[in-house]
Amino acid sequence: MKKLKLREVNQYLFFFPFVGESTHNMENKNQTMVTEFFFSLFPRFQEGGYLFFIPLLFIYLFIVIGNLMIFIAVRLDARLHNPMYNFISIFSFTEIWYTTATIPKMLLNLVSDQKTISFTGCLLQMYFFHSLGNTEGILLMTMAIDRYIAICIPLRYPTIMTPRLCVQLNIASCVFGFLILLPEIAWISTLPFCGSNQIHQIFYTSMLLVQDIIHAIAILFTVLIIALSYIRIIIVILKIPSTEGRQKAFSTCGSHLAVFLLFFGSVGLMYLRFSATYPPFWDTTIAVMFAVLAPFFNPIIYSLRNKEVKEAIKKLLCPKEI
Repeated sequence: MKKLKLREVNQYLFFFPFVGESTHNMENKNQTMVTEFFFSLFPRFQEGGYLFFIPLLFIYLFIVIGNLMIFIAVRLDARLHNPMYNFISIFSFTEIWYTTATIPKMLLNLVSDQKTISFTGCLLQMYFFHSLGNTEGILLMTMAIDRYIAICIPLRYPTIMTPRLCVQLNIASCVFGFLILLPEIAWISTLPFCGSNQIHQIFYTSMLLVQDIIHAIAILFTVLIIALSYIRIIIVILKIPSTEGRQKAFSTCGSHLAVFLLFFGSVGLMYLRFSATYPPFWDTTIAVMFAVLAPFFNPIIYSLRNKEVKEAIKKLLCPKEI
């Protein structure tokens, strides 16, 4: 078995600050293996933790209810049974579980005296958080390609984006998002962890997932495809002679572009966070933006900027008024 020095381990495991001994030292000392970890950044509920608990609970409920309404409204409204809204509904459904991977544990840590998580819980949180994030990134790429076909080659759109292809793309997004991280998780689960068991963050993740070459290439490829699609879309839209035509074309992809910028903008901040050392306040702020604030704005963007979705939600909530 290859021995990893402490410097090498820390290079790959940014959020394993409890690795306090090199493999060589661990082999020479009788130490108890770490099975439970403590979050050090959460205040006690009686000491001001409620100031964070209440807004975080509101944000989480808003994310869950907002995305659930979008998902149900799209599924029930026959006018929205097309590829674009199908992808939006799947993205909204995925967003619910993406935030559920981290926020409920954060809420529990704010009210509990024992702010702990097991080693198995660490791996599960890390796996589902990043897998669902990857799935969302692939779905955003699929949405961009869908809008590219609809706007740039509209005559071929019905024959290309068939219902069968939409189902296949949704399944492929989930399968790829969850399978790409399995080798990394399996490798991390075999590492011995000793020493300090303090986690100096608000949720558990790993730098290995960002530094890994395959993972980085997948992100760059996704961003490149989305960027090229929207560049081409914008060029085609600007060539439309009528102002009304341009506005209609922009309205169909404006919400997708906004969510894309918000999602990958927060991913970019996470990269900066991994590549530089920040004070605890800014480090936590970036993590909150990535895991909490970006998902919070997504249902707002898709509901307020999309007339059809607004009407479908209104019909769902007030059926007698429609």
